[in-house]
Amino acid sequence: MQTETALLRQFVGFAGVGVIGTAGHYATLIGLVQLAGLIPLLASTAGFVVGAIINYFLNYRFIFRSRKRHSEALSKFLVVATAGLGLNTMAVWFGIDVIKWNYLVAQLAATAIVLVWNFSANKVWTFSRSR
Repeated sequence: MQTETALLRQFVGFAGVGVIGTAGHYATLIGLVQLAGLIPLLASTAGFVVGAIINYFLNYRFIFRSRKRHSEALSKFLVVATAGLGLNTMAVWFGIDVIKWNYLVAQLAATAIVLVWNFSANKVWTFSRSR
């Protein structure tokens, strides 16, 4: 079993790698909204996909140091990411359409929610050492 310190260190690493994926997500989001005129909800979805691709490879290699074949790890990661995309979409929609927040504020809230989901699910299922 992992100690609390090791778990915290892994979460901080996961969040750090997530900064890179999040940068890809937000760059895509802002670019599609500001330059292409896409509605924020669709731009957020596109950005989420970009961020997920970045996050998969960095987490597989550096954070969880997975030895699973990509066919297994990636398929599980895609299930987790799809659920995360659903959470992201609902949170962004709620923030923009219900609370009337700016799209970037709504995205920040969604990012916090999805961070907790993604770490938990990827740790215990996607990249777990047990089969």
